[in-house]
Amino acid sequence: MKKELFIRLLSERRFKELKEDLMTMKAVDIASLLSQLDDKEIAIVFRLVPKDKAAEVFSNMNSSMQSTLVEIFSEKELRELLDNLYMDDTVDMLEELPANLVTRILNVTPQNERNIINQLLNYPDDSAGSIMTTEYVDLSPEWTVAKAMNHIKETGIHKETIYTCYVTWQRKLIGIVSAKDLMTSDDNTLIKDIMETELISVSTHTDQEEVAGLFRKYDLLALPVIDTDNRLVGIVTVDDAMDVVIDEATEDITKMAAVAPSEKTYFETSSFAHAKRRIPWLLVLMFSSIITGSIITKYENAFAAIPLLVSFIPMLMDTGGNCGSQSSTLIIRGLALDEVHFGDFFRVVFKEFQISIIVGIVLATANGLRIFIEYHNSGLAIVIALSLIVTVTLSKIIGCTLPLFAKKIGLDPALMASPLITTLVDTCSIIVYFNIATTIFKI
Repeated sequence: MKKELFIRLLSERRFKELKEDLMTMKAVDIASLLSQLDDKEIAIVFRLVPKDKAAEVFSNMNSSMQSTLVEIFSEKELRELLDNLYMDDTVDMLEELPANLVTRILNVTPQNERNIINQLLNYPDDSAGSIMTTEYVDLSPEWTVAKAMNHIKETGIHKETIYTCYVTWQRKLIGIVSAKDLMTSDDNTLIKDIMETELISVSTHTDQEEVAGLFRKYDLLALPVIDTDNRLVGIVTVDDAMDVVIDEATEDITKMAAVAPSEKTYFETSSFAHAKRRIPWLLVLMFSSIITGSIITKYENAFAAIPLLVSFIPMLMDTGGNCGSQSSTLIIRGLALDEVHFGDFFRVVFKEFQISIIVGIVLATANGLRIFIEYHNSGLAIVIALSLIVTVTLSKIIGCTLPLFAKKIGLDPALMASPLITTLVDTCSIIVYFNIATTIFKI
């Protein structure tokens, strides 16, 4: 439904038509539409959303919209909403809400569910335990397929997924069975005869980025989470893994742009908060450029002798920065996808060295010819050509090694991205350029 039509129906209070339209819309689209309304309108429209769809719509809302509704809802409405929310979505919401609203929600939550919520909230941030859900289908190895199917029919409506079922014995995970296996097996077949015992699982403290990597590597729909005694305590589903991938990618992009990460969206973050996250790195990079400036002042004699040398500084610095950024970006990506490891250090350096020689020769030839044709100065053309080759080589070596070292010492490789690489390469390119120039021209 178009926003204009939606707003018109709402303003004319044609709630019956609105409700009919909401029944045909997908939950994520309803949440997106609600984000464009004011607080009062959000509450009105959300109460028109079909009951079987309301929880899904709510879980797709941003934290500010959720806070608004929790504050407005009666205890009865809150209880109905929480009954239909999956446990991991409830925990995600509670992590974002103000303390007073968290207390209000916990007060209307049954004690057994409150215990589970508190347990999930106590897992370390960014761990598998913090993103898992405790709502999964568990089966006994001694059940028949017929009994398992009946169990799924009775309890599946309350589970986050039924496509993968988990076989447990005394709460310990011993196998998995897919819905396909159940539906294509004879009713009298025992679960233990069709279950898969080669399991891929993670512990509650496994980093969520590693969890997302397993989903990508093995094309999983769900991943079991076990404790230290091999007992099944929950599962991570593919939708939660995708959220992790998006969050990690967003965090890496912001770090690569020298901006402190934020969990809020661009428009939800105030201008002051945006500035606060950008200023520290900008100050560091700005003051680090003083080094480059002090190096340039040491070569005043070269400027005086050949003023034309100054005009090529921006080109060399930009080329070096761009080359370093290309290498760092590819290595950061390789580290994130687990394609590159610190053990590949010398392979990476050798490969980037080969690339830099090819790139450097091409750029040096193109620029050397241009300078010779434009200025008829073979010495200057040689200086620029040699400077480009050395600068490109250094830039690519710096660009590929810094992320690897960052990973090795436990830092985020995304920190070693364009702004930092460019600053370091600027200093190196200036030193290389003027050393070559003073040597060739004997200044």
